[in-house]
Amino acid sequence: MAAAGLRLSYLPRSLSAVCAWPRLPSNWSPARSFGSGASAREQFLYTRPGLKSKIIDGKRIAEAVKAEVADEVSGLVSGGKRPPHLTAVIVGDDKASQIYVGNKMKAAEKCGLRATILKRDSSLEQNELLDILHQLGRDELVDGILVQLPLPPHIHEKTICNAVPPNKDVDAFHIDNIGHFCSGDPRFVPATPLGVLEIIKRLRVPTFGKNVCIANRSKNIGFTLATLLHSDGTGDATTLICHRYTPPEQLPVMTRLADIIIVATGIPGLIQADMVKDGATVIDIGITRLANNKIVGDVAFDEVIITSLLLHHLTSDPYTQVCQVAGMVTPVPGGVGPLTVAMVIKNTLKAATQDFTFDFTSIHDDQ
Repeated sequence: MAAAGLRLSYLPRSLSAVCAWPRLPSNWSPARSFGSGASAREQFLYTRPGLKSKIIDGKRIAEAVKAEVADEVSGLVSGGKRPPHLTAVIVGDDKASQIYVGNKMKAAEKCGLRATILKRDSSLEQNELLDILHQLGRDELVDGILVQLPLPPHIHEKTICNAVPPNKDVDAFHIDNIGHFCSGDPRFVPATPLGVLEIIKRLRVPTFGKNVCIANRSKNIGFTLATLLHSDGTGDATTLICHRYTPPEQLPVMTRLADIIIVATGIPGLIQADMVKDGATVIDIGITRLANNKIVGDVAFDEVIITSLLLHHLTSDPYTQVCQVAGMVTPVPGGVGPLTVAMVIKNTLKAATQDFTFDFTSIHDDQ
């Protein structure tokens, strides 16, 4: 159930809170040795004493993705080609956006990409921004373009998103790219949903014939995930979307049916243990920074988060630990966040090579 006094809110588009990832606590241990014989799945999981669930190591998965991108970039350069070039445009002086984009570009450079940030004052007119995007679109040395959202209120976001050439649209916000994945021919996919799919793929989480409950209906997260996961051949799951107008008493009914729960609401502790089927996979995209600067997700993950929520009077409900019920669960931070950055970099490589192969297919129980 939702925390007392809270209403559903949209997931913040600036994920600055997840830019700096802390080291794992000393009392956390890998689920299995990463040495010889360790399965591909287990190397991305770890355990915590006293908790039943295996914790999904999003940072490790992201590092694997970036290592693969770096290898491909190295191959391009060795073959006499230039490295892919990603350009980010920031309008305004929002510190969170600047930190987030800065970290994203540093990660791109570590993978061998060229990364450029164009900063403009918030007084920039829409036509001026369109001119910048048209110039970048014509520049053959620029492969990927992203415009950091939100934009100042006098600039129409949809107009700007559709001004980025579809073949350079690494955020996948252009209407052409939306049409491609809606028609079953994905070209670019937004980074956060792509990161969720990467988790499912790396961990071989079965999707074929499974139930997936998504608590988010935004075009860039919930809608995209539901579209891809239910599609023929790319998921083959039964998908259900919940949102702010889903009756509160119905949300637990729907989540208990799910083999996979994906949540991105911005409500700390929304998903509790009694809402999760035993052994389900829980993927938490939500991010909230509490008054004490602690970063939490939408899932009542463990006793640390639960205690923090109670101390800050965000709820009067008796929380229970999802980590005692779920089969696998992502932490916040350290779950989906690192994958979002990695997938922007991977999309830039796609833009440079114009290889739009979509490498996600239905996963069966026996795979």
